[in-house]
Amino acid sequence: MVLPDGPTTALAPAPAPAGGQPGNPLHGVKLEAIVTALAAHYGWEDLGRRINIRCFTSEPSVASSLKFLRKTPWAREKVESLYLFMLREARRTSPTVHNFPPPKA
Repeated sequence: MVLPDGPTTALAPAPAPAGGQPGNPLHGVKLEAIVTALAAHYGWEDLGRRINIRCFTSEPSVASSLKFLRKTPWAREKVESLYLFMLREARRTSPTVHNFPPPKA
């Protein structure tokens, strides 16, 4: 495409890098951040009630949870699912923000 004031320019965005995960809300989020956010939001006791695994119910800590969740795919799936649920609920309950232009004086 030739622009009136310059050389040929590509206006299309660059292709996503190989292995990119567009639309995946967990892409780039570390498991530690997920566990920390869940523990802060729900507390260990409620987290243990929601996902009944010993790393949340018996002497819970981020380190012990990470160790278990990295070895246990079914438990990690439950934790990631609860994290996505928490994000959806937070978005649902937050007030709507509109970016209307300021009124003309």
